[in-house]
Amino acid sequence: MGSKRKSSEATASNTVSAPAASAAASAETQSSEKMTFDSMGLDQRLIQAIARLQFAEPTLVQEKAIPLALEGKDILARAKTGSGKTAAYVIPLIESIIRIKESKPDEKAVRALILVPTRELADQCLRLINNLLPFTGKLVRAVNIAQNVAEPIQRSLLAEIPDIVVSTPSRVLSNLNNSNLSAKGITHVVIDEADLIMSYGYEDDLQAIQKQLPKTLQVFLMSATLTADVNNLKGMFCRNPAILTLHEEEAADADSGKVDQFIVKCSEFDKFLLAYVIFKLDLIKGKTIAFVNDIDRCYRLKLFLEQFGIRSCVLNSDLPINSRLHVVDQFNKNIYSLLIATDDADQLAAEEVPDDTNASKKSKKRKLKDSEYGASRGIDFKNVSCVLNFDLPTTARAYTHRIGRTGRAGNSGMALSFVVPSDKWGTHKASSLESAKKDERILRRIEKEQQKYHGAEIKPYVFDMKQVDAFKYRTEDAFRAVTKTAIREARMKELKQEILASEKLKKAFQENPEELEQLRHDRELHAVRVQSHLKHVPDYLLPEAGRKSLVKDLGFVSMRKGSENRIRKARALHRARAKPKRVDPLKSFKAKKVTK
Repeated sequence: MGSKRKSSEATASNTVSAPAASAAASAETQSSEKMTFDSMGLDQRLIQAIARLQFAEPTLVQEKAIPLALEGKDILARAKTGSGKTAAYVIPLIESIIRIKESKPDEKAVRALILVPTRELADQCLRLINNLLPFTGKLVRAVNIAQNVAEPIQRSLLAEIPDIVVSTPSRVLSNLNNSNLSAKGITHVVIDEADLIMSYGYEDDLQAIQKQLPKTLQVFLMSATLTADVNNLKGMFCRNPAILTLHEEEAADADSGKVDQFIVKCSEFDKFLLAYVIFKLDLIKGKTIAFVNDIDRCYRLKLFLEQFGIRSCVLNSDLPINSRLHVVDQFNKNIYSLLIATDDADQLAAEEVPDDTNASKKSKKRKLKDSEYGASRGIDFKNVSCVLNFDLPTTARAYTHRIGRTGRAGNSGMALSFVVPSDKWGTHKASSLESAKKDERILRRIEKEQQKYHGAEIKPYVFDMKQVDAFKYRTEDAFRAVTKTAIREARMKELKQEILASEKLKKAFQENPEELEQLRHDRELHAVRVQSHLKHVPDYLLPEAGRKSLVKDLGFVSMRKGSENRIRKARALHRARAKPKRVDPLKSFKAKKVTK
């Protein structure tokens, strides 16, 4: 496989024109002088916005891609998650539009089309574009038509003729077909997360869009992996693209971020036990994303942790798009520290669908397009300390994208994965998951890929199970309360709450942005049987060696109220100062004998 990569890179360098080849060669070898945004010849208004975003210096993919893009070259860039691929195409895109608008100020047209696989990624991309436009006034405008809004609203957004349109392929195609969007003036097309956009079943939509676009275009294909689908897109849209395949050693030099990877081999039930111990005793510091493999599992883990007073919010394809965007936004603002997420896109892509009938292909396409969601891809989660693979993903590629949520932008992170050995699978049926049956096989693929392409070693993380076993009876007590009925009711309750909140969010985004802080997503859903005593950890359960570091010794805590009421205190003082009452000796039975 390594030889294939080398041959593909060699082929790519042969197809690039002489200036592009020399530029690519110079990008391959680190120059003695470090490139900066100022040295790229960007507009000063754009440089000012970049400085405001505190982008100190370009990342590796930005350093290589932006100069080539400004020369007008088509680009196919493969770079790891969190390497700054979005800014690598947005910055030269805005620069090119500024130049066009200043040379042709009276000509109005949609200049750039950015195609993304999910609505979350569309919103994230538009946010970055707007953050780069505060000093350009109304010279450059961008809109996002990927949101689930009515056609008249889309028509009104496009009627103002924005310079940049961000959307999913299906929404762009529908607006091209009903003439809301004109493709005549488009000069740039970006396909972000190119490998994922094909796995969603957008191939037919992309082919239809390509037929309506002008012949002379500058195309950017951005992807974390170079697959056969990406090569198909290259043949469909590009002509002589500059292929930037960033080597891992170069990325390591340019980005000091490191992800330490660990695994724990345990039974299905022990996953819940270890999750309780980890989060209740704060063994992981900072924000955590816990990935599970289906939506029911998402709510089972949330309800289980609620029994111990551990708050979390969920992120899955069931939730309305506005709620999903709000969850991500508030998680990035550190309002929540634990997020339980599913990555439906990668799980659906891993399903085996027969290819012998057209019906099966159509059903696969429909199923993938209906979700338009994937938490492990594209979404920019900020300052994530740990990714917990509560359920091991079903593919090695999905594992790579999951752990890419941490260790971003030069920060370090940790990835911890629970792996179920084949001899322990099915020993606890209530907690078993079908996909866990193949954990050992998937783990071997993951270890091989991480070692081969990333030079990373996955180490065992050893828990002292003798100390952990002390918490087992509490785990069993909490797990029994989380029944299938409780999960179904919690899922319905969460969906109803979020639908109502989503309607409020639509208005709040437009009218009262400050009210968004009052809409929280980590409210308790409650299982059928709430056990309040589980929220407190008895001192005798804590490991003796780490007891002082885990909890502060408060000493004896009285059950009585520490500070008395002011009025009660005054009354008590008054009684103490009052004269003692005279006691009737005939009623006290304590009369002393009188002697003569």
